[in-house]
Amino acid sequence: MIDPISTPPSIAPAESRNNPAKIENAAKQFEALLMGQILKSMHEEGSNGWLGGGDDQSGESAMQLAEEQFAQALSSRGGLGLAKVITQGLSAQSKR
Repeated sequence: MIDPISTPPSIAPAESRNNPAKIENAAKQFEALLMGQILKSMHEEGSNGWLGGGDDQSGESAMQLAEEQFAQALSSRGGLGLAKVITQGLSAQSKR
C-alpha cells in the first residue's frame, strides 16, 4: 500500500507565510541576492577586477564579500525598488 503524501516539514504553515515582516524580509533578501549577482557579473566582465590584478585569491575573496555587503546595503535602503514591489504583490496575494 502506498503511504499518503504528507506536507514536507520545510513548508511553513499559512499563518507564518502571511507574516508581513517575513514577507518584507524575504523580498529584501531576494533583491540583495539579485543585485549581488548583477555586481558579480559586472566584476567578471573586467579581467582585472575593481581592486586590480585578477589572479590574487585573497583579493577575489575580499571582492566577493564587498559585493555581497554592498548589495545588502543597497537593498536595505530601497535598492532598485524590487523588494517593495515584491512585498506588495505577496502581501496582496496572502490576503486572498
